[in-house]
Amino acid sequence: MIYDLKEHVIKFLQNDLRVDGRKPLEYRGISIETGITRNAEGSARVKIGETELLVGVKMEVGTPYPDTPNEGTIIVGAELLPLSNPEFESGPPDIQAIELARVVDRGIRESKAVNFKKLCIEEGKKVWLCVIDVVTINDAGNLFDAAALGAVAALKNTKLPEFDEEKVNYKKLTDKGLPIEEEPISVTVLKIGKHFIIDPNYEEEKVVDARLTVAVMKNGSLCALQKGGDEPLSEEEIEKMVEIAVEKSKELRTKLHASIGE
Repeated sequence: MIYDLKEHVIKFLQNDLRVDGRKPLEYRGISIETGITRNAEGSARVKIGETELLVGVKMEVGTPYPDTPNEGTIIVGAELLPLSNPEFESGPPDIQAIELARVVDRGIRESKAVNFKKLCIEEGKKVWLCVIDVVTINDAGNLFDAAALGAVAALKNTKLPEFDEEKVNYKKLTDKGLPIEEEPISVTVLKIGKHFIIDPNYEEEKVVDARLTVAVMKNGSLCALQKGGDEPLSEEEIEKMVEIAVEKSKELRTKLHASIGE
């Protein structure tokens, strides 16, 4: 069945089309909303086509790592709810959830999107911990790009809660946002046969040979890569996929800025 589906997908791609009528390098409709819940310090809802997920940010005061006593940090988790895809199961995070969280974490961390030093409250004792939770509502493909986009939107929406040096008052948010210094945008490029596509739907993800998630900074430079799929990629293929990702990241960045009024 999967083999027949792959032949079907490739047949369309040979005519520069997708099975859903899109061009190979065309995103489905993208929607980004921020500030969707009062119970998080920052939040976002992202829809790419029928794919939908929520991202929430909670700020906690904790102890810094011994090797970075004057820096806060981020902690990313992903929950793939069974209601969003019948293949997802309840329980501890599986490899898909772990990889999704890792891709989001790496883009933010490697781009130095958040100035962790400015999250230090008392060196060696107290720092702000930025806990980012990704929750899937409907998986119709391309959770990687949706989650990464939602995480950046939620971080930019975050306000620090009041803290009196002893206790965090989550009922009162200050007007102080996070020290955001970069906006990593992730674009996942997939190879099916000899063809490259972006924003795969659920069926296309089933027949992918290889994929490359590329995190791109504002100036167009790269900050993170994540390879997936069973087939290897040549140097030329990687260069082409990166070129596509850099160009398409501009489109996602425009959507992000429009959603937050920038």
